[in-house]
Amino acid sequence: MTDHRSSGGDLHRLLDEAFVGIEVTPEIQDLKEEIRGNLLARMGELEASGLSQSDAARKAIAELGDVRELVDAENDLASDAASATSAPATRVGGSTSAARAESATAAALRNRVRPNPAFVVRTVVLSIIGGAALVLLVLGLTPLLALGAGALVGLAVVFGLALGAVTADALSQETTTNHRMPAGRAIGYGAATGLLLAGLAFTPVVIVHLDLAWLVLAGAAVIGSIGALSYLGTTQTNRHKPWVVQQHREAANIGNRFEEDPASGARFGIYTAVIWTVAFVAIPIIGFTAGWIWAPLAVVGGFVVMMLVLARMLFGGKAEKTD
Repeated sequence: MTDHRSSGGDLHRLLDEAFVGIEVTPEIQDLKEEIRGNLLARMGELEASGLSQSDAARKAIAELGDVRELVDAENDLASDAASATSAPATRVGGSTSAARAESATAAALRNRVRPNPAFVVRTVVLSIIGGAALVLLVLGLTPLLALGAGALVGLAVVFGLALGAVTADALSQETTTNHRMPAGRAIGYGAATGLLLAGLAFTPVVIVHLDLAWLVLAGAAVIGSIGALSYLGTTQTNRHKPWVVQQHREAANIGNRFEEDPASGARFGIYTAVIWTVAFVAIPIIGFTAGWIWAPLAVVGGFVVMMLVLARMLFGGKAEKTD
């Protein structure tokens, strides 16, 4: 087995220096090793974005912030646990949860990252543009606002581009709980999201104004974007900051299937591809048999089924054990 210290030597040295002067109890040692694992994951992301190993190590350590705050949070959790243990039996249920919640709130306040004003302005402007495009698109499909097919397609593209840009911009921001995502991966999420939304918005335009052969293009856009999002999701490494991971460790053990079983994420990608393939095959079938006014129900049904599958896979309980 390869020792994780064999790579990222600068990071291990910088982490050791950050803990100089701190009494290392068993709990603090566990915290340090958990931080080390998160930093190694973050360092890998930074190296993938183009930074050298030494620069990635220094940036990951800088993003960590003051180690003493994390140590104080760990000590707070230990104190809460000790208080709950020594408290009367009637307090074991509610008070322990309350103490943990208070500790989480305090940790969030200590690590709070204020929103970037420019990001907030960009998000508001782009959201208004995307919302306006969607409203005009919907009205343009009705007799209330007569718009040509070209204008409607343009509105679908604007809608996708605006919300895709919002997605990429949001993921590239540092938050209180998460490190910023590498630019390339954030752009990938934004492009896939924009393509998905544009493809969905393009579908009713095809049904109302264009030759039905264009449904192939709309279907390819939707299925391709879902595949891209599935790939990005299953290959995403941890972005949570160390204090959040610590809180999760102390929280109730509510299973997240994708975190505990990454293979489930890959299966979800396959399921969604199948669901949307069936949905888009159903569109012309419904159109020719029941009437084209009912064809969009295939898209609605596909979305509902995908959400049910997602909820079942994420929160449906622990993965079954295999031999």
